[in-house]
Amino acid sequence: MRYYVLDRGDQLSLELAESFHKLAADQGLILDAESPDIVVSIGGDGTMLHAFHSFMDRIASTAFVGVHTGHLGFYADWKADEIPELVQMMAGDREDSLLKPRIVQYPLVDLEIVKHSGVVKHVCLNEFTLKSVDGTVVLQVDINDHMFEMFRGDGICVSTPSGSTAYNKSLGGAMIHPSIEAFQISEIASINNRVFRTMGSSLVMPNHHHCDIYSRKEQNLLLTVDHINLRVPDLISVRCKVAEQKISFVRYRPFPFWTRVRNAFLD
Repeated sequence: MRYYVLDRGDQLSLELAESFHKLAADQGLILDAESPDIVVSIGGDGTMLHAFHSFMDRIASTAFVGVHTGHLGFYADWKADEIPELVQMMAGDREDSLLKPRIVQYPLVDLEIVKHSGVVKHVCLNEFTLKSVDGTVVLQVDINDHMFEMFRGDGICVSTPSGSTAYNKSLGGAMIHPSIEAFQISEIASINNRVFRTMGSSLVMPNHHHCDIYSRKEQNLLLTVDHINLRVPDLISVRCKVAEQKISFVRYRPFPFWTRVRNAFLD
C-alpha cells in the first residue's frame, strides 16, 4: 500500500502527520509522493480540496481519506485520536469483512473557460463561482445551447452535489446527495425589478445537460475553482457540465451523507 499525507500546515496537523508516518512505517506502508494508492488529508475540508487538486492528474487511480483537526468536515471521516486505527485499517490488519474498505465515488464539475487569450480547462470538487471585481456582473446563461436568462447581480455559483453543502447552501441552494450525478446553478445576489429579471432560484442539471455562461460586457471577472482564485479580464464564456472523472474516497466504516449533514448543521 502506497500512501501520501497532505496536511494543513498548522502545528497540530504537522504533529499528526509525523505520527501517521511513524505508525505507517511500522505497518509496512510505503510513502510515495508520486503515485500513492491513498492520499490522506489532515486538516479540514480546505485541505482535502488542496489534496484533490494536487493529485488531479491521478484521480483515476488514487483514493482519498480525511482526518479532521477541528470541526467535523464533510470530507473527513476520522478524528485526530483515531489515526492509529486508520493506519491499521489501511495496512489491512483487520479480517472482519465489515471493516474492509469500500470505495465511494462522487461526481465533479468540468469547466471549459474560453478567453480571448485562449482556452483552459479545470475540474472542481466543491464549486465554481464567477464574480465581478469592479461591480455588478452581467452574464448570459444558456442551457443546452438555448438562452435561459440574462443575469445581473454579484455572480453565479455552480456546485457539485458534494459541494452543495458549502457556499451553495448559504445562497439558498438545495443539498444534493453526492450519489446523484448532477450539478447546481445558484445565483449570488441577483437584481430583480421591473427592468431586470432572473429565475431567482437554484437549478439542478442532470449529467447529460450543460450550461454556458457568457460575459456580456467588458468586465474584470474573478473566477474561483474551489480554493483557487483566477483573475479573468478577457472572459468570453465558461461551459459547465458533469465531469467524466469522479473522485474516489475510501470508507473504512459507515458514515452516511445525511449523518454528516445532521452533525454539521443540526447537532
